[in-house]
Amino acid sequence: MTIRAAALADLPQLTALFAAARRFMAAGGNPCQWTGGYPGPEDLAADIRAGKSYVCEEDGAILASFFFDCGPAPEPSYGCIDGAWLRAGPYGVIHRVAVADAARGRGVAGACFAWCFAHSGGDLRADTHADNRPMQRALEKNGFSRRGVITLARGGTRWAYEKTL
Repeated sequence: MTIRAAALADLPQLTALFAAARRFMAAGGNPCQWTGGYPGPEDLAADIRAGKSYVCEEDGAILASFFFDCGPAPEPSYGCIDGAWLRAGPYGVIHRVAVADAARGRGVAGACFAWCFAHSGGDLRADTHADNRPMQRALEKNGFSRRGVITLARGGTRWAYEKTL
C-alpha cells in the first residue's frame, strides 16, 4: 500500500468511494452522517486543490481516501472541547476517512492513521459521529483515546479523539 496526494483525475473513483461509504454508514446504523451527498465532487475537488486530500492505493486501485491537515490550529471546531486534549500546540487532523468495501478489515484505515501520525509532529486528532461505531473502533484500535465532545461550526456535535507520542 502506498499513500499519495489525490489528483483531480481521481475524482470519479473518489466520488464512487464516498457514495459507497455513505451507504455503508447508513446500513450500519449511522444514517445521519455525510447526508445530502456530502462530501460531494465539489468538496473533494476543493480538498485536492488545497493539497489536503490523500489516497491509499495498491496496484493502481484506490483503497481509501482521507483529508489531512497540520498546523498551529487546522481545525477551528477543536478550539472548544467538552473534555480536554492531551497536548496544547500544533497538531494534525484527519477527516473524511473512507475505505473501499473490498479493503475493509485489511488494516487500510490503520495505514492512513499511521501516515498522518508520522506527518503530524506527534499529535493527531480526529472526530466522528456518535453513531459511527466502525470509526470509533478503528481509532481506538490505532492508539487514539476519546477526549470529549466538540461542537462543529456548522452545528452538531462529534466525539473527539487524539493520539500523541
